[in-house]
Amino acid sequence: MERLIKGTVAYKILLGDRLGGRLSHAYMLHFPDAANLRAALRIFALALFGADRDSRDGRLILSEGLPDMRVYPPVGQKLAVAQATEIIDDAAIRPVERGIKLYIISDFDGASPIFQNKLLKVLEEPPEGVYFLLGAATLAPVLDTVKSRVRLLEIPPFTAEEIYAALERGGHDERNGEISRAAGGILGNAQKMLGGGWFERVHSAAKELCAAGDINSALAAAVRYSGIAEKSELLAEMQRLYFAELKKYAEDENYRAPLCAGALITATECADRAQRDLKFNANFAALLSDVVLKVATENARWLKL
Repeated sequence: MERLIKGTVAYKILLGDRLGGRLSHAYMLHFPDAANLRAALRIFALALFGADRDSRDGRLILSEGLPDMRVYPPVGQKLAVAQATEIIDDAAIRPVERGIKLYIISDFDGASPIFQNKLLKVLEEPPEGVYFLLGAATLAPVLDTVKSRVRLLEIPPFTAEEIYAALERGGHDERNGEISRAAGGILGNAQKMLGGGWFERVHSAAKELCAAGDINSALAAAVRYSGIAEKSELLAEMQRLYFAELKKYAEDENYRAPLCAGALITATECADRAQRDLKFNANFAALLSDVVLKVATENARWLKL
């Protein structure tokens, strides 16, 4: 993944800031690959410290063991308000080995408003030499007051070709081509598809749900797959398929599909919103039914025009 990250505009911006002596005190990395977000932040930390991955500092950064770097939340935990207080108190202590002290906060989109608000002052006016790297898979839950205090670095989804090349570097698999096209530009999705053995099941369910153009068939399909184990993966695959159909409309004005173009626009928005809501423990069966019902209703409306 490191090669992918270092080829992005976002990485080059931060690297340029360091080389030019103009580092911002706080950066927000928007990277929609939740599975690889924490690892991506460590790669950005290498650039901020100016460390080579094979050096002593580089190895400590990648293992999250550098004395002047703190990574939150602890592995396997969620961000807690008490950790925000801990960060504020610790930031007042001078660095141990150098003039830079870095706080990496991953999964910031899962932080409560209280957690975010507690960090506002230190993000705006941190102690000398203190820097922040915040990471979020989606920016929707991030408060505007936080966004206004950070420099935004965005990594858009990678191309299917880039995902394929990354998979091939990890080892050839005859499924790499199909999976790289189905991953939606997210390396973590592709890695899960290869490792979990669930790709065909999720892909088949998503195809059936996305092809349901009337209310009865849509709700029947939603009920059928409401108990699927790969909930977030199913919603993501539905969004990918909806978008792929919409792209075909854009490329061929004569293209015909089970859903109208207007319904597909609604579908991509609904699937995206459902993924965000699921992250905050919304009921999956209700989310899935809501998506397909809204899409089928919108499709019926367009067919009447």
